[in-house]
Amino acid sequence: MEIPAWYIINNVDELDTPALIVYPDRVKSNIDLLKSMVDDPFRLRPHAKSHKSADAALLMIQSGISKFKCATIAEAEMLGIAKATDVLLAYQPAGPKLQRFIEVIKAYPDTTYSCLVDNDYSANVMSKAAIESNLVIPVYIDLNVGMNRTGLKPKCAFFLFKTCSVLPGLRLMGLHAYDGHIHDDDFAVREQRVAEALQPVHQLRDDLVNAGYAKPLLIAGGSPTMPIIARLKDNVELSPGTFVYWDKGYGDAYPEQPFQSAALLVARVISLPEDGKICIDLGHKSVSAERPLNERVYFLNAPELKFISHSEEHLVADAGPNHNYKVGDVLYGLPFHVCPSVALYERAITIENNQISGQWKTIARDRKITI
Repeated sequence: MEIPAWYIINNVDELDTPALIVYPDRVKSNIDLLKSMVDDPFRLRPHAKSHKSADAALLMIQSGISKFKCATIAEAEMLGIAKATDVLLAYQPAGPKLQRFIEVIKAYPDTTYSCLVDNDYSANVMSKAAIESNLVIPVYIDLNVGMNRTGLKPKCAFFLFKTCSVLPGLRLMGLHAYDGHIHDDDFAVREQRVAEALQPVHQLRDDLVNAGYAKPLLIAGGSPTMPIIARLKDNVELSPGTFVYWDKGYGDAYPEQPFQSAALLVARVISLPEDGKICIDLGHKSVSAERPLNERVYFLNAPELKFISHSEEHLVADAGPNHNYKVGDVLYGLPFHVCPSVALYERAITIENNQISGQWKTIARDRKITI
């Protein structure tokens, strides 16, 4: 008896498409692999942006991972629902978002929440809001190490660190340095770029120690750089995110990280518009479309397809002359960029033993859960 490929769903006729599917056993394997890649799992602070699911977070919590990172208030609340003990909102809350953040802190007292700050004005606004709410908000100084979107240069951060260390209503926890601009395929190049990006951060930490402060905690290292930054053991935490589901883009680029593909997009052929062409129900609204047309999805059981056009609900592909595709044929797609693809679905259908077994709600895809 032929054993079906790992991704095949035996009762796929019960599944409407397009659909996001998740393999919990593979998610667990990826969590175990991540833990094996560090000297102490307590240093792990996975990002919730990839899965946005309390179910996925619970698997990490059950494995002994207690700290997390997130980017939205909904993700912060989702982690509170999952009873995570320590959550960093890797964002500087401004305007109504600051009040929502305070409401999350109050609503989930068993979770310690913190956030980022990168300027005096925001620090003082946050301090005032915390005092008015009878809270002390833990904060991390956000450093710009080359991403060039938020944060301040390490050489300019000393005085903000000093300010935040004495502002009432704030508790200064350490430094945050996201290095998402470093994603070279060549591992040696990645190593060199990490060293260059973190050199001024190391200098800042030394300057702070020389000024009498304790060496601050540093949170750094997305999935591409995590294996490199993991070598730094002097009060450094790691915050990969994509590892939980993995994807085609990272799988191709980072073979030194043998995570398993744990989330796929299931689609169907819905039309044969002309000779050699097929149309698939996987449009912009069903798979992340920020990459070039040939780098959006890879069909595991149809790798020869060449994509011609992509619109809101349709993906047209060249299947070649005399192809055998029929309307209704099922295709299993590995997204190149899983994080924004997951955010397009309100739920992930779980697959165990090649059967549909349930669902994980992607509750943090919404901008608001209850707060």
